[in-house]
Amino acid sequence: MKTNMKKMNLLNKFLINLPTPSNISYLWNFGSILGVCLLIQLISGIFLSMHYAPSINYAFESVIHINRNVNYGWLMRLIHANGASLFFFMMFIHTGRGIYYGSFLKKKVWFSGTLIMLTLMGTAFLGYVLPWGQMSFWGATVITNLLSAIPYLGKFLVNWIWGGFSVDNPTLNRFFSLHFLLPFMLTMMILMHLIFLHEKGSSNPLGLKNKIDKISFHPYFSIKDIYGFCVTLLMFTIILFKFPFLFNDPENFTPANSMVTPPHIQPEWYFLFAYAILRSIPNKLGGVMALLMSILIILTLPFTMNDKFKSLNMYIHKKILFLLFTGIFILLTWIGAKPVEPPYIFTSQILTILYFMFFLLIPIKLKN
Repeated sequence: MKTNMKKMNLLNKFLINLPTPSNISYLWNFGSILGVCLLIQLISGIFLSMHYAPSINYAFESVIHINRNVNYGWLMRLIHANGASLFFFMMFIHTGRGIYYGSFLKKKVWFSGTLIMLTLMGTAFLGYVLPWGQMSFWGATVITNLLSAIPYLGKFLVNWIWGGFSVDNPTLNRFFSLHFLLPFMLTMMILMHLIFLHEKGSSNPLGLKNKIDKISFHPYFSIKDIYGFCVTLLMFTIILFKFPFLFNDPENFTPANSMVTPPHIQPEWYFLFAYAILRSIPNKLGGVMALLMSILIILTLPFTMNDKFKSLNMYIHKKILFLLFTGIFILLTWIGAKPVEPPYIFTSQILTILYFMFFLLIPIKLKN
């Protein structure tokens, strides 16, 4: 009886009677939508793992077997493959909203969220290797080889991750194990993220610490969340049944062959912005550092943004800078899918400079 009472008190505290700013918009829905995305990926991934064979001789055939022979296996695979794109699309919007409306004010929430993003990227990369198609194999080879840029330890680390002297069966085995385990770690990290969030509550469009103008989460915002779930699942269903292979690379429908290199190696679309930044630096170590900094640089915002109003929405020049930054992010994603040749090389270098300039210019205050 006492246990049930405690559970009810926790439910009241964290979901029903949670004090929530009255002026938050639908942009605050994306956090809960990301929770739905995680649930979709966990359930579909568990079903797929029951039929997947983590062996270089059978991995590609096991994916075909899932598509053709397993009851609704084709649906599970499409949900899982397109669910990853949905996950990242929602995460980019969620992060962009956090930057625009000053969510970095809550340091614990911001730092834990950045760690979740990095873990999610690692999980997605491991999963992309598992179908063992041409792009999976060569993508794994190129990305893991980046560690060789680390002085002294680089080659040792690469061989250690590979489990040999090339991407082979040990690599696929350990990538499958990690890809299966990391989502459960991700779930625990998200729970910690929510605990940190509920310590002081959500941010608001003004970016101010408002302790008065708050209302209960249910029913006012639970209804908004349910509406967000319905719209997201509708869009996801349309993509799933109308354009199921929109985000797939044609090269990945060919079995991995270490003797044939694809004409243009590229990662999934959600890594293209970072891949473009990596390629824009002529030095290998410098490129790897720029790749890491393209994500980690958002950790500087809580320390550089010292305005009374944390939200960029309160300043016209910062709104313009954010819109330009969004355009730069989209252009970097586009450039990342292009071959390494003029004029794309010079364009990516200019866009990389502008990408990092945003984080230098955004803290600057203009006098009235």
